[in-house]
Amino acid sequence: MKNSKWMMFGTMSVAVVALAACGGAEAGSSEQVIIYSNADDEAVEVMESTLDDKGYKGKYVIQSFGTSELGGKMMAEGTDIEADVVTMASYFIESAQASKSMFVDIASDAKPLDDGVTYALPILGNVGAIFVNTDVLEQKGLAVPKTIKDLTDPAYKDLVSFPNIMDSSTAWLLVQAIISEYGEEEGQKVLADLIKNAGPHIESSGSGPIKKVKTGEVAVGFGLRIQAIDAKKEGLPIDYIDPTEGNFTLTESVAVVDKEGDEALAIEIAKVIATEARSGLLEQYPIALYEGEQVQDEQVPAYLKKWDTALTVDLLEKHQAFFKEAQR
Repeated sequence: MKNSKWMMFGTMSVAVVALAACGGAEAGSSEQVIIYSNADDEAVEVMESTLDDKGYKGKYVIQSFGTSELGGKMMAEGTDIEADVVTMASYFIESAQASKSMFVDIASDAKPLDDGVTYALPILGNVGAIFVNTDVLEQKGLAVPKTIKDLTDPAYKDLVSFPNIMDSSTAWLLVQAIISEYGEEEGQKVLADLIKNAGPHIESSGSGPIKKVKTGEVAVGFGLRIQAIDAKKEGLPIDYIDPTEGNFTLTESVAVVDKEGDEALAIEIAKVIATEARSGLLEQYPIALYEGEQVQDEQVPAYLKKWDTALTVDLLEKHQAFFKEAQR
């Protein structure tokens, strides 16, 4: 994965990523399924190519949003939302369903590893990790960190970058790991020291840290593990470290909005995204989500963990408050 718009909460612009088959003049706009998505460009490309290959060219439109913007629309508009299909952070879909009861059941033969829900199917997963620029570490005489807490050492002052949880859910993977390992009291101190060390390198985008590590502006970053794997494969002096505090994960799912019985094509398309597009998405986001899926050994994190309760918007807001308190 090369671009992590996935993790941006704050993107306020709405970009029409694809009019997947604008040439499909035979399909009127009223016949097109409208898909709202917070997914990365790479994920959207996989969805488009799969839908086109399966004969849905001209029958859908994908519009891309930042996570917070799409989440806000879902929570505010419920079933009045324009979209027929939503691909979105799973915790937002589950929170919207609990609040607005806005999605219909999309039963499928696919068997998620988690128990899952009947109104959404997972489409991709992301996992967090530390990554380093090995050249910069050597130039600065820094030890290779093994934990997130290691990055609070003053030796890393202004050489650490991570995203801001107020803008990017990538940072939620970091905060979950800290609270899980150290609890709220000690975790608050660890996070406060980490924030001090990052200085001006707290990023609004989930892809901000890997960009700074690639250029050598900082020595260490926290972000999506796959970002570092891809950078290393490109031949850059990048390596990734699984922090002992844990590699936490977030998933995205697809769901169909309740349109009072007019959802047949939307359900077809949602199932194609969750099943037929899954092999392509698994290559970009190598986290097994369904029974029988395999990933390469290098793509299996050493300390894979999940939060011990359901991830919800309320929990995210609690952890955002935890972050803001550590900034004081």
